This record gives sequence, C-alpha cells and structure tokens, in this order.
Amino acid sequence: MFGLKVISLTDAAAERVKEIMSGSERPIQGLRLGVKKGGCAGMSYTMDYVETPDPKDDVVDEKGVRVFVDPKAALFLLGTTMDFETSKLSSGFVFRNPNEVSACGCGESVELKPAEIAGTH
Repeated sequence: MFGLKVISLTDAAAERVKEIMSGSERPIQGLRLGVKKGGCAGMSYTMDYVETPDPKDDVVDEKGVRVFVDPKAALFLLGTTMDFETSKLSSGFVFRNPNEVSACGCGESVELKPAEIAGTH
C-alpha cells in the first residue's frame, strides 16, 4: 500500500496464528485484521479467518504466517505490532499501535487516529 509494512508480528503472535490455522476444520489462508466502530472508546480491533483472500487487502507475510489487513483499516494500523500474551487470568492478542489515542478500561475498545504519511497532505 505505502511501501511500508502495515503491521509486524512478534514470535508469540506468529506461533498463535499458526496454532489457529492448524486447528481450523476448514482450510484457511491466514487471518484478516481490521477495525470497526463501537465500544466505549470508539473503535475495536476485528480478526477473522480468511479462506479466500480479498485482492484489495494488504498482505503481511512474516514468520511463516500470513495476515491480511482490511484496506479501510490500514491507516489506523500502520506501525502496529501484534503480540500474543498469556497471564494467570487471560490470554489473547495484544496490539501495540502508535495510532492509539486512548483505550477504555476493559481493554476491548480504543480510540484511533489515522497515521500521517510524510508527503500525503
């Protein structure tokens, strides 16, 4: 899209995506990331299985996995690192997003601003 990688994955995130893909009953090509309006802070991250890739998606091939990024979400996700964390009480994907302005207390909703790309005003 911009000549930049929209997101990057930690080793833990890549391993979890591999586990999800291998445990699927249907053949999947990877995971699709996006954002949707909703939640107490305004937006939330979305994640879906991809059986048939959309040619409009940005594709990130990293560490043996494929992540598809919804083009409508790319500016909100640019520069994000996707991680997978496990604690005593929960486990899940965590997004470290430089475009995040704030987050709600529950951790399910964020306020995002579009990334500013140099020379695109």
